[in-house]
Amino acid sequence: MFNVKKALLSVALALPLTVQAAEKLVLYTSQPNTDAQMTVDAFMKANPGIEVEWVRDGTTQLMTRLRAELSAGISKPDVLLIADSVTMESLIEEDLLQPYMSPERAGYDAALYHPEGYYYGTKMITTGIAYHTRAPHQPTSWTDLTHENLKNQVVMPSPLYSGAALIHLAALTDMDGFGWDYYQQLQANQVSAQTGNGAVLSAITAGTKPYGILVDFMAIREAAKGAPIKFVFPTEGVTAVTEPVAIFKEAMHPEAAQKFVDFLLSSTGQALVSEQGYIPALESIALPDGFPDRSEIRLMPLDAAKALQNAEDNKKRFSEIFGS
Repeated sequence: MFNVKKALLSVALALPLTVQAAEKLVLYTSQPNTDAQMTVDAFMKANPGIEVEWVRDGTTQLMTRLRAELSAGISKPDVLLIADSVTMESLIEEDLLQPYMSPERAGYDAALYHPEGYYYGTKMITTGIAYHTRAPHQPTSWTDLTHENLKNQVVMPSPLYSGAALIHLAALTDMDGFGWDYYQQLQANQVSAQTGNGAVLSAITAGTKPYGILVDFMAIREAAKGAPIKFVFPTEGVTAVTEPVAIFKEAMHPEAAQKFVDFLLSSTGQALVSEQGYIPALESIALPDGFPDRSEIRLMPLDAAKALQNAEDNKKRFSEIFGS
């Protein structure tokens, strides 16, 4: 009688071993969990031969973990996708990144990536003014927050806790017409410095502090859900964090890492940014609902290297003005 099991075993043994394990990519990111999962899923769909293992935490906590792992000599990431360019500048100083001149960079403003390809901005999260929809005034300028009619009614994130707030401070204190005098005026007008942007959002929507300095997507998302909040892009401009991506110097999977960078900068990756509710870094991609036309958004200049150099001094001076 024909032995089916024996025949199947013989066929199996005769087959060549052509199946290969998927390539791996290790990503460290500070994206919110939902956004990170969407990003990873979209990348793996576009690159079916690559499996992504990802770790998520706030940028400060993530950098603490990375440095601890470096000291211990244990596993390291291939790719970093974190909040701001100032942190990336610190990693360049520590010789922890490798340059990569992505072919996708041609579509981008040179201000959005490092000239030697050490990191690339993937989106713009701007800091502007938000206010409760029933507030009696509608500020349109940064200087409006220093006016007597808004005294003790304004809240802002503290640069001691928020990276976006620290970048905002670095840009304004380095800008003609503002400087540290502007922060002195905010303090004199009894502006309250909360911990992070989440606390600012809560204060504005609750009406306890009807005006505030806030990142764009938080206000616009909540407004879309029916929250009583409106976001304004001030006439002088806004500051922005760009959520840059970079390849770790000791990446174990550099080719997969380069593909990840290229994907984020591609039109597909940038369309995903818009779908997630952020301003895409690629100008040809439409902004999400609730945002104005790009022509209405003016970015304030930021020297990331200088902001890194002055970070601790800026925090100290802010503490002296507002208290810790």
